Amino acid sequence: MMSTLRQMGTLIGLLLIVLFFAVELPGTFLTARNLINVSQQISMLAVVACAMTVVMVMGDFDLSVGSIASLAGVVAAVLFQQGHPVWVGVTAGLGVGILVGLINGLLVAVVGILPFVATLGTLTIFSGLAFFISGGATIFGRDIPKAFSDFSRGGLPLDGLGLEALKLPYLSLVAVAVLALVWLVLEQTSYGRRLYAIGGNAQAAHLAGVKVRRLRLGAFAITGFGAAVAGLMYASRVASANPTQGAGLMLDAIAAVFLGMTMGKEGEPHVLATLVGVLILGILDNGLTQMQVDSYVREMLVGTIVIAAVATSSLGRRR
Repeated sequence: MMSTLRQMGTLIGLLLIVLFFAVELPGTFLTARNLINVSQQISMLAVVACAMTVVMVMGDFDLSVGSIASLAGVVAAVLFQQGHPVWVGVTAGLGVGILVGLINGLLVAVVGILPFVATLGTLTIFSGLAFFISGGATIFGRDIPKAFSDFSRGGLPLDGLGLEALKLPYLSLVAVAVLALVWLVLEQTSYGRRLYAIGGNAQAAHLAGVKVRRLRLGAFAITGFGAAVAGLMYASRVASANPTQGAGLMLDAIAAVFLGMTMGKEGEPHVLATLVGVLILGILDNGLTQMQVDSYVREMLVGTIVIAAVATSSLGRRR
């Protein structure tokens, strides 16, 4: 009974946060328009957090996802600036994400550098590369194709559900697609089971015939790809790209995964649990913004919530 309550604690916390804002913001928070807005606001974080879950399943993590997101957006924007079509810029941005993810994987899986050290180093390298490629400037205006920026403003009409003039944003649909794909890979395939085996005991997995290096390399490539997708989504939403716009994604993504980990029996990352963490962060951000609370208060609350959730989960396991 106590174990079940502990595992449900984070979900109960989410429901209490929703209830708090529903009471404090009775006319705006639980409206269809605001909930759709929340889904779009959290879409980029959801994509990065799902991608981060892939490496954290193995006991690793990637500090460079924010820099990868910025780099992918900048690469695409520079190609747009040079007159290349949208598909070329998007493909190049995604390709860069995979490439730098592979670099992270090589440093960790082949060279043997600790993930914290390796990705801390590549965080600064990829950030510097984004500054170099963009000249340190924000690329916006006529340099960003209308077709690219319009994607984030479009969506599926909800008239059939009685929600006239409202649309389910394409960005939200991208996040749902990534969530479903990562869930399928991690929970329903032998690839995912091998990743969990590595996270449980990498040495035992190796002795059992699991190709640990190859799988870790692939997992970091997946995370790099996910970060690049989020970077392109962000660039589309703000119709611009700059070398720092993805900086805030890394800490929030790690926080979301850790919040989700408190829901598991063994403290393992699971993508659906990660989504609960994303929702907590996104709803907090939305509600506090509507209440005109300063951003630093939000940061303090997020840190407090993560520490409290993880501490409660750890204490529950020790008993």
